[in-house]
Amino acid sequence: MPENDKKKLDETQDTNQVSEENVKDSKQDLKDKSIEEKLKETEDKLLRSLAEIENQRRRFEKEIKDAFEFGSFNFAKESLAILDNLQRAKEAIKNDITLKENKDLDKFLENISIIEKNLVSIFEKNNIKKIEVKGKVFDPNLHQAMAEIEDNNFKPGDVVQEIQPGYMLGERLLRPALVGVAKKKDSKNEEKEEKK
Repeated sequence: MPENDKKKLDETQDTNQVSEENVKDSKQDLKDKSIEEKLKETEDKLLRSLAEIENQRRRFEKEIKDAFEFGSFNFAKESLAILDNLQRAKEAIKNDITLKENKDLDKFLENISIIEKNLVSIFEKNNIKKIEVKGKVFDPNLHQAMAEIEDNNFKPGDVVQEIQPGYMLGERLLRPALVGVAKKKDSKNEEKEEKK
């Protein structure tokens, strides 16, 4: 074989060898990139999983706290009926004509008042508080309007009358206060009164 041909063949082999090395390097780079990409994907998945676990932990802590604070919510709400009935009984006894003549009425009312105070004390110890309504502006978050009362002594929207007391359990509404709300006298009603 002539020397020139041999040189060309050697050069071709060298070029093929370099090309093969470049291909191997490219394949290695692809493997390296895919490993780096896989590592990034795995890291991303791990961070997302950790964030989800942390969110779930916070959610469970809040549920436990709410259960502890408001677990007695239904019991407290139903217990308000006892207080209401005691107050109604006291008023009914005071207003009953035949019972007014009874000498032991004052002692009986005093005992009912003691029971009522004890129940209110238990409510306060358990963070159940009465909603103050007299003279306040009507708040639909705390009050339920049962009647509109014409009264020029109050601004429209002011609470004039408490029909049934409302209560809060901590920051949560246990029962809204049933109230009568002031409204301005209608001009028609004023004209009728003036004619009379």
